[in-house]
Amino acid sequence: MRTLKRIKSQDKAVQSAALFSSSRRVRFIAVACAVVFLLVFCQLNSSVIWLQGISISLHQGSTGLKGRSYTNQAEEPIHKLLGGLLSPNFDEQSCQSRYQSSAYRKPSPHKPSSYLVSRLRNYEELHKRCGPKSPLYQKSIHQLKSGHSMGLMECNYLVWSPFNGLGNRMMTIASAFLYALLTNRVLLLHITDDMVDLFCEPFPDSTWVLPSDFPIKDLEELNLGSEQTYGNYLKNKKIKTDVKVMAESLPPYVYLHLEHDYQHLDRLFFCDNDQQVLAKVNWLLIKSDVYFVPGLFFLSQFEDELKWMFPERETVFHHMSRYLFHPTNSVWGMITRYYISYMAKADEKMGIQIRTFSWMPISIENFTNQILACSWQENLLPSINQNMTSQAGTNGGRTKAVLITSLNSEYSEKMKSMYYEHTTSTGEIISFSQPSHEETQHTEKQTHNQKALAEMFLLSYCDVLVTSGWSTFGYVAQGIASLKPWILLSPKDQKAPDPPCRRAMSMEPCFHTPPSYDCKANKNVDFGAILRHVKHCEDVGHGIKLYD
Repeated sequence: MRTLKRIKSQDKAVQSAALFSSSRRVRFIAVACAVVFLLVFCQLNSSVIWLQGISISLHQGSTGLKGRSYTNQAEEPIHKLLGGLLSPNFDEQSCQSRYQSSAYRKPSPHKPSSYLVSRLRNYEELHKRCGPKSPLYQKSIHQLKSGHSMGLMECNYLVWSPFNGLGNRMMTIASAFLYALLTNRVLLLHITDDMVDLFCEPFPDSTWVLPSDFPIKDLEELNLGSEQTYGNYLKNKKIKTDVKVMAESLPPYVYLHLEHDYQHLDRLFFCDNDQQVLAKVNWLLIKSDVYFVPGLFFLSQFEDELKWMFPERETVFHHMSRYLFHPTNSVWGMITRYYISYMAKADEKMGIQIRTFSWMPISIENFTNQILACSWQENLLPSINQNMTSQAGTNGGRTKAVLITSLNSEYSEKMKSMYYEHTTSTGEIISFSQPSHEETQHTEKQTHNQKALAEMFLLSYCDVLVTSGWSTFGYVAQGIASLKPWILLSPKDQKAPDPPCRRAMSMEPCFHTPPSYDCKANKNVDFGAILRHVKHCEDVGHGIKLYD
């Protein structure tokens, strides 16, 4: 019996040992599986991180970015959409610059207001509802052909026509668009052959191009003497400024002549009473070559809207230009190829925009000396050592790429030779490049305008800018970039002035020919002296610009 019990006890022990061993094996297998799972997970996660790193490196290599931070991927869509300024409802490949351009420059410190963002989204819906080929557009065309206005319709329009150079055109498109926003009008552009394939469509699911069958022909022929100008309608008493005037007594359209040569009656556009009359005209045609945005701030009826849209007044063109102007893929290719080849690898990028005017002559030598005097005085460029034996690299081999835009190649050649033949006082390595030199302006040529647009954007990717006074080309670049440039002042007696340049107080363009008539006081005034948010321009004494 004892033997039998001992055997049974041994069997139980064996069974217990077997069960323990089996349990241990199960636990071991479970732990092993967990370890393997963790190892696989970590490896996969590491691979994802590695692949993300490769992706970022490829992205940086393709765009030539330097020091770009991708620490928070959630921030990338926000940056790509410029803080909500841009609509996400576009096919990225159809216009690569729309969402890629912001990656070539530092994020803007100026965020669009939530009110501006909402107004833009609302406008996009309006443009989609009233744009060309829509039933409401056809209804408005029928009204236009009827020979008189019908009061406020569901869709009212502002038709822009081009005049002068590309810089002027971009500033006036931005001005016209803001006016359209303020008056709930749909902006349509009369695109001539020299403007084809420059800009992508800015509004989703619609076009801003005026159809070719628009019933009013020869829009570019409208000028100061045209009978359809607002000033001539007032002069000939075909329009009365009585705000009680019936819409049916108004013409089917009015031409707003806001070019630099406009006269007193046309300048009444900037008066509240006149705006109330114009609000009853269904179609407004506009042509201008000046940045007339500051004049919109004179109008009390727009005061609150402008304040809510632009808490920072000097950001108007910055936000409008980045919303509206996206180079087409063909122009974007020109921009990226040049940037990667000549600018991407530099520690710092400096842009020098050179433009001279026949009414302010100065020799190439004197203007080159003015540019260098400004650059040295403001520590934008290092001075050179006349001692050829001086060693380079005392500043750690720091590189600076200088982009020069000019119709003439002699400026860049002179400065390039100077910095090639001598070392710099700081040891910095300075390189110069110039994308094109057309010799003379050819606004009537599409290829000329494509190069001009590419160079404006290349300037906007620089860290600092030196621009020529009076030049709208420079105004556009500084506004897109949100930079306050050093402005080269106008020559005196064909010689460089002293000081050679001044730092801009605001990144806004200058309104060269502002009105001087105070509608409420019924007298001429100096708006640059009496308004808190408007100052006289650094380069154009009688001009004004928005200022915070």
